[in-house]
Amino acid sequence: MHAHHSPLTAHPSGALAGTALTPGDKSVSHRALLIGALAVGRTRVAGLLAGDDVLRTASCCRALGARIERHADGAWTVDGVGVGGLNEPELVLDMGNSGTGARLLLGMISTHHLTAVMTGDASLVRRPMARVIAPLEAMGARFVAREGGRLPLSVTGAKSPLPISYRLPVASAQVKSAILLAGLNAPGTTVVIEPEATRDHSETMLRHFGATVTVEPFEGGRRIALTGQPELTARDVVVPRDPSSAAFPLVAALILAGSRLKLPGVGINPLRSGLLLSLKEMGADIAIENRREQGGEKVADLLVRASKLNGIEVPADRAPTMIDEYPILAVAAACARGRTVMRGLAELRVKESDRLAAIAAGLKANGVKVEMGEDSLTVEGTGSPPPGGGTVATHMDHRIAMAFLVLGLGARRAVTVDDGTMIDTSFPGFAALMNGLGARIAGPLLKKPARATAARKPKKKPVARAKKRGRK
Repeated sequence: MHAHHSPLTAHPSGALAGTALTPGDKSVSHRALLIGALAVGRTRVAGLLAGDDVLRTASCCRALGARIERHADGAWTVDGVGVGGLNEPELVLDMGNSGTGARLLLGMISTHHLTAVMTGDASLVRRPMARVIAPLEAMGARFVAREGGRLPLSVTGAKSPLPISYRLPVASAQVKSAILLAGLNAPGTTVVIEPEATRDHSETMLRHFGATVTVEPFEGGRRIALTGQPELTARDVVVPRDPSSAAFPLVAALILAGSRLKLPGVGINPLRSGLLLSLKEMGADIAIENRREQGGEKVADLLVRASKLNGIEVPADRAPTMIDEYPILAVAAACARGRTVMRGLAELRVKESDRLAAIAAGLKANGVKVEMGEDSLTVEGTGSPPPGGGTVATHMDHRIAMAFLVLGLGARRAVTVDDGTMIDTSFPGFAALMNGLGARIAGPLLKKPARATAARKPKKKPVARAKKRGRK
């Protein structure tokens, strides 16, 4: 990670066109490495996200005894140590900016008889870990942490771990996954009861590697049971492209008149598709083609065309299926006609930043009318491009940075984000990929973007082009 800030500026852009090969799914990438590290044999992973968050997970798995290699063709291999086989790491495990990696790894370590110390960057050490510490202590692990259960902390795994039945106080895929990973090395059955369904990548991947995981409906949510001490066997994994990353070029194409974009191989797990549902309700032209399955995960190609969007009410119960997409949904709302109300956003206050406050402040700085409630956000769109012209404080939050760069592409005046370095945690090469589709994002570390795509096309049909312009 760069210590210095590197601002990026998005200039109003013409239509986007082409095929956007967005990065691999972050959630699935973390889990492929962690579960592969506990499997016996060699796991091959294709399409792994090589962003900073996932690279931290890889180096921590190496420190715990797994052999992980990245090959010239972009594929990765993991030689696992088997359930119960982790070694005590000699050095501190540094999770960087990764909340997912930190919480899942704490789960995995907590039922191995070893002591480890974990830390993270300036943003991660402010994020709450108490929610994973409580159930893991019940399984026999011991923690010494900073006030509020924050990193840096030390964990000593249980010598004889106990399986637990745990009801999640807050719907959280990370806490659920931490408990399931801990349950792998506990005898008997570990049970997690969630009040509402959260993303199920852990259950899917654990089954893929040979664990027995049952899921049944339970009091409006789900009851997930894992049989402990399984023999996990190495399996090949093909990582879907991350829907949370695909969201940025997707929304950019919706708000830039005349755009047509193809997004191949994107994960469409129903527990992650709240954004697609919401955008379609707003009037977005998104075609879902060539649906298929990869290692239990649903994948499809998305075809997106510029659309006139209208404000909607997004119900609170949709939040778990799109918790990472609210920054970019708020940008779509700013470019739509009418009022968009988003509810159930309390969880956004403990992300990489207070994401709710950061969205509201960024929109205000760019002339968008917005109201923030305790756990809600109301955005007033005028149906025409927002004013823009502001500078947005990203608070070390990659999704805030990308969302407001997209706003700049569709605004009347350029939008600057104070720091683009964190974008690499989830979407390495974001600005370059967007510029290749016709966007105009500039920064000190970037080649100057071309004017707009139209200028590069051979001037064969001036008539058609004049028509297209008139659509704005």
